[in-house]
Amino acid sequence: MSAPATPGPRPKQNALPALGLKLAASLLLAGACFWILQRGALRVVPEPALLRKIDYRWLTVYVAVLLFSHLVRALRWRFLLAPVGHVPLGTVLRVAWIGFGATAALPLRMGEAVRPLLIRRSGGISGWAATGTVGAERVIDGLYLSVMLFAALILAQPLVPLPSHIGKLEVPAALVPKAAYGALVLFGCAFSLLAAFHLKREATRRLLERVIGLVSPRLAHWVTERVDQIVQGIGFLSNARYTVPFLVGTSIYWFTAATAFWVMGRACGLDAMSFWQACAVMGVLGLGILVPNAPGFFGTFQLAVYAGLALYFPEDQVLAAGSLYVFVLYVCQVVIMVGLGALCLLFEPSRTSAQAEAAAGSP
Repeated sequence: MSAPATPGPRPKQNALPALGLKLAASLLLAGACFWILQRGALRVVPEPALLRKIDYRWLTVYVAVLLFSHLVRALRWRFLLAPVGHVPLGTVLRVAWIGFGATAALPLRMGEAVRPLLIRRSGGISGWAATGTVGAERVIDGLYLSVMLFAALILAQPLVPLPSHIGKLEVPAALVPKAAYGALVLFGCAFSLLAAFHLKREATRRLLERVIGLVSPRLAHWVTERVDQIVQGIGFLSNARYTVPFLVGTSIYWFTAATAFWVMGRACGLDAMSFWQACAVMGVLGLGILVPNAPGFFGTFQLAVYAGLALYFPEDQVLAAGSLYVFVLYVCQVVIMVGLGALCLLFEPSRTSAQAEAAAGSP
């Protein structure tokens, strides 16, 4: 039987003004991105004539592959949660899809907090430990995606020389590989830090207690308890029973997602796009939307995909078939993520029924 959940992060009582400020900031960001897109002749909506060229047979394949990748993405989370406590598979899928939809819909990546808050309601896992699993997932995904992007930039030779602009935007495409290498170093360091916290758990507790205790012993105790619970969320690292299937699932997820990007190229007239070029476009997009952004990833999504396409296709293709690719990719990604989340939200049980479900599923 899993231990009772300890209280996790609680929303502040006066959160409405803060939410309003975050929404306003995200809308300003969206407006700035839209202005940049317009300045660079990078269309948000392609010309009507291009929309008639969509190959719906390939688009159907794309949707099927994307749905499968999201299924794998949700399923693998169970291997991160398992060392912390038992959660029924149905709950994992439901909460994961709601969380993915919230991340896409809410501004400034506020949706990242949804999964820990909902999984805590199952009664078997603390919100802080669940936050640790989500944080570990984000770091490993970032590292995996950075490695894929690094490999893609080697295996799919970009244009030589790289264009000095993206569309009509006076931003050199050469900045993209530099950003990719920087992201690889960043996520490599983050993963090393994650592993160090896991391997030196007691030493970390003692260090925090000593340093923060100089200010307030009570605060030091609170902080060390929270860090200890978050570190529980990365317990899968020391158990091959969970680490191996999670990494296998991660590989399947990212290569399936890259396949979906390649299929979308066929649907939108970019028939020359290779698989590794699709990996590069996906990698640039993944890194582009990691930063806080507008609702629906609007603006940063379009700019990132255009930047990825500019590495491999001449300007006329980027501004024509590329605009169709960006538009259809964006609509499908957001509609499917938000739609799945909204559908699962309809079946989200109340707190009482969620705890009963967890109790019934506990060994």
